[in-house]
Amino acid sequence: MLHTPFYDPEKSYEENFTEGPFGAFTDGKVFKDEGEPKYDFLGVKVNSPFGIAAGPLVNSKFIEASFEKGFDLCVYKTVRSGVYPAHPYPNVVSVKVDGDLTYEKAQGEVEMQAGFDQPLTITNSFGVPSRTPEFWQEDCDRAVGYAGIGQTVILSFMGTAREHQTRDEFIADHTLVARLAKQTRAKVFEMNLSCPNVGNEGLICYDLDMTEALSKAVKAELGQSPLILKVGYFKNDADLERLAEIANKYAEGIAVINTIQTKIVDDKGGQALPGGPDRLRSGVAGASIKWAGLEMTKKLKQIREKLGFNYKIIGVGGVMIPDDFFEYRVAGADFVMSVTGAMWNPYLAQEIKERLAQ
Repeated sequence: MLHTPFYDPEKSYEENFTEGPFGAFTDGKVFKDEGEPKYDFLGVKVNSPFGIAAGPLVNSKFIEASFEKGFDLCVYKTVRSGVYPAHPYPNVVSVKVDGDLTYEKAQGEVEMQAGFDQPLTITNSFGVPSRTPEFWQEDCDRAVGYAGIGQTVILSFMGTAREHQTRDEFIADHTLVARLAKQTRAKVFEMNLSCPNVGNEGLICYDLDMTEALSKAVKAELGQSPLILKVGYFKNDADLERLAEIANKYAEGIAVINTIQTKIVDDKGGQALPGGPDRLRSGVAGASIKWAGLEMTKKLKQIREKLGFNYKIIGVGGVMIPDDFFEYRVAGADFVMSVTGAMWNPYLAQEIKERLAQ
């Protein structure tokens, strides 16, 4: 069942930021966990291995409401070292996908559609907006203060690619934002390597030399604080194994996957999302990408066992109902997160906890 989403697709990013959240996230009803937290999330004791991934939790108000509804792992939307504008409205659009959005299908195009129906698949195109560091540092600390017993905030961050920027300058920007992030009260951090920026096909995580350089520099800045690498779908197993080696050396966890990038068109075949050429391709999320998140989870578990690695796996992608959560756990995910499913079902965490208690 689809409920009123806590992030309103009919409103702009700024309207959601200032007016949201919406739906049941505003009813003030607080879900209370019984017993002591029994899951170890990278050194932090939590009530459940489930939460909301980077994206829709745009500020502390959204995180407060998420905690109240029983989502124990809440990722504060990706921040930068400086101000960065959001893409113009619309930012969340329903798209037509028949079955899975396979790697082969993603090389083509996907048509947008009106309304949000099950099985739900969307494209989200925000542009990774960011307020000033002063703003998000204070707001992140506020979000951390909303955490109850057995709940935690993960602060997501990324560097910014700029025109005529050198490789060293790009690495330095990641180091800077990591330093700013560590100044907050967040205990766990996520470096977003899976949004369009630099590297092969526009995702940093596919440029493995850059990924290693960034991971090394950022980990040196964060020290003992846990680091998660957020990555996309890897078609090449050798590349995935090298990524795993990098993560095992410099991070404590890998989050897979973000979205699957594809060309989004209208019913006439033209560019669906307004703006420049940067918005022609957009990330697809929801039911049709679960296959990819599960595949990456299974492969990372196999690599971990084969090479004796220690990283934790955070499975993300297409978690719409409790069954999806348990499917990820069987596949090897130590923790599981949802975006689209959680947006349209504020009770998803509670439903999963009922099953976990059985």
